[in-house]
Amino acid sequence: MFEQLDPELLDKIYSYAIEIGIALIKVILIFIVGRITIGYLMKGIDKAFKKSELDVSLVSFLGSFFRFVFYIALVLVIAQSIDIKIAAILGVLGAAGLAIGLALQGSLSNFAGGILILVTKPFRVDDIIEAQSYFGVVEKIDILHTYVRTFDNQVIVMPNGGLANSNVTNTTLKDTRRAELKVGVAYGSDISKVREIILDVVSRDERILDDPAPVVKFTNFGDSSLDLSVRVWTATDNLWPVYWDNMEAINNEFVKENIEIPFPQRDLHMRTK
Repeated sequence: MFEQLDPELLDKIYSYAIEIGIALIKVILIFIVGRITIGYLMKGIDKAFKKSELDVSLVSFLGSFFRFVFYIALVLVIAQSIDIKIAAILGVLGAAGLAIGLALQGSLSNFAGGILILVTKPFRVDDIIEAQSYFGVVEKIDILHTYVRTFDNQVIVMPNGGLANSNVTNTTLKDTRRAELKVGVAYGSDISKVREIILDVVSRDERILDDPAPVVKFTNFGDSSLDLSVRVWTATDNLWPVYWDNMEAINNEFVKENIEIPFPQRDLHMRTK
């Protein structure tokens, strides 16, 4: 069959076959060497990440990102080795990237916000935050969204773009917090005695810190009460138990000491002709 073909055509076929074979062998060798090199590079990057304090989500993303970049570079090296015009490939990739970027502007904003949150760490998983009118526990932080569980067990999915550019209150960032209790007593009450009673109550609670010391101050003449502010410091985890327990204890002590706790009231003056 091949003997009937033109010898010149056969020479061309053999030449193309040899060129294709050499190019294929070259591609395979470059791919094998490149893959081994990428493996060593990724091991080095993983070790560097383990020594750092980066968030697990960010480490996972950066690992995938570097792997993707390395394989893109390997593809370009292979293309260059077989005389494919890299400028044309880069032009196509650039145009595709621009089109994708325009189509995914919101997602790119969330992506950048996620990187910023994971690097700067204004909050972490299990922190209690208040953001965008929601208050709850951070359950998960990924590249695009942050998941916050409210105290009535709803999960709020917050885009990282808006979250990174808005005010966030982290109520668990510090080890200690100040609890402020509002107490009202009836007009005519002895403020000094009331203060002594309150200080005695809070001094029995071992969760309340001695430094800063508890403070009880008279703050306001209310409509029906003399208002006092009780400020105590405690560990962040104890904030609400300290608040609830001491409000109840103060009430019980007021009952024992006959300190009147007022309720809203009005004086009516009746006039008759």
